[in-house]
Amino acid sequence: MSAKRLAGKVAIVTGAARGIGRATAVAFAREGATVVGIDIAGPVSATLEVTPATVDDLNETGRQVEAAGGRWGVRQLDQRDLPALREAAAWTEQTFGKIDILFANAGIQAFKPLLAMEDADWHDQIDVNLTGTCNAIRAVAPHLVSNGGGRIIVTSSTQGRHGTKDGAAYSASKWGILGLMKSAALELGPHGITVNALIPGLIDTALTRHRQRYAQAVNDLANRQPLDELEAEARKTLRAKSPLGLPWLPPEAVAPVVVFLASDDAAMVSGAAYDVTGGDSANNTA
Repeated sequence: MSAKRLAGKVAIVTGAARGIGRATAVAFAREGATVVGIDIAGPVSATLEVTPATVDDLNETGRQVEAAGGRWGVRQLDQRDLPALREAAAWTEQTFGKIDILFANAGIQAFKPLLAMEDADWHDQIDVNLTGTCNAIRAVAPHLVSNGGGRIIVTSSTQGRHGTKDGAAYSASKWGILGLMKSAALELGPHGITVNALIPGLIDTALTRHRQRYAQAVNDLANRQPLDELEAEARKTLRAKSPLGLPWLPPEAVAPVVVFLASDDAAMVSGAAYDVTGGDSANNTA
């Protein structure tokens, strides 16, 4: 049996209640890591159509982590709250002895045309996605420095590589995360810390499976046809766009790349963005 790549490592995963966060937390556990899952596990913004994650969702991630053989810790908080993140990082170090890995994954998405945008339509996505990711880095990086090095992986998006009609706030936040990642890689590299970004395509999670997202996919944000018909149309549109014919990717398809970036195998990888998009990356210019 091959050695587990993350044996003895302690990882913090934000947005751990479901989706990519859950899949990666479980993948970390399978590779031998202790995992501390962080999630707001509740309402985030009145601008969202997405059903919020719950405490039960977060606890289910913990159950799956433990079933995969990993130790589990949990902190429920809003990543816009930097002191709460700092407390969670300190608690992790006190409880498990150190921190080796941060997967700063939590984020939200909503759609609103610029000409119809209210303040919250902009600020909530920027504050959660961009400022929240920076908060996670600011809270955890000092512990990685004191540990003699570590790994930071942040979640951007294909929409951090191109414009998004009716999605300026989300695209701006995810472009910003790439600039944050590259800047952090320059600053933290001398401390033995690598910083990289995950670029997921459309993932089959609550974030993408709702009316507003289907309507955006078919370029008709005001669409009011029956939900099952709209979903079918969106599926057809997204399949046609994907070289591999995939409208959505399972979160489990993304997790192995995060495991790699968190492992010693990626010791010489920093300042880079890794795409897992089912081929949609071929539609981007960079």
